Amino acid sequence: MWIKLLVISLSLGFITSCANLMKPSELRNIKSKSVSFDKIIKNPEQFKGKVFVWGGRIIKIRNKKEGTLIEVLQLPLDKTGRPKDVDKSQGRFLVIYPRYLDAMIYRPGREITVVGVFLKVKKLPLDEIEYPYPFLKAKKIHLWKQKPEEIRVYHEISPLLYWYPYCCGCCW
Repeated sequence: MWIKLLVISLSLGFITSCANLMKPSELRNIKSKSVSFDKIIKNPEQFKGKVFVWGGRIIKIRNKKEGTLIEVLQLPLDKTGRPKDVDKSQGRFLVIYPRYLDAMIYRPGREITVVGVFLKVKKLPLDEIEYPYPFLKAKKIHLWKQKPEEIRVYHEISPLLYWYPYCCGCCW
């Protein structure tokens, strides 16, 4: 009896702790996630109301009466839905989330993946230009854990050590 209760409580704890994570199966079910920003900007009416999965790095975050407005630098997603660490982007997009998100947690540089409904293209100033931002209303946002920073230390090693028969430089 106690073992059954323990197994059930551990299972429920595991299920509820994973409930906020975006699953790859959710991402596969959304068909229109691969449409380019150019197509959306040229013909926004065609995509209005469609659900997209986009991700990237947070640029700015502002809390407003309507909710939290997030400006994101789009990055391609890997198979798990996490933004890839690449120097390739289709541009920037805006997300409105209907509730308050703390700007110290959802701060610039953090990676997010958003499942949202496309509303419109919003033109806003960006430095000295008018920039067309695709605008989503978020259904779900996943904030990814930060990756540990890599620290690389380089040593100057004598080229002769690499030819030493018992140590090919690998232990340095």
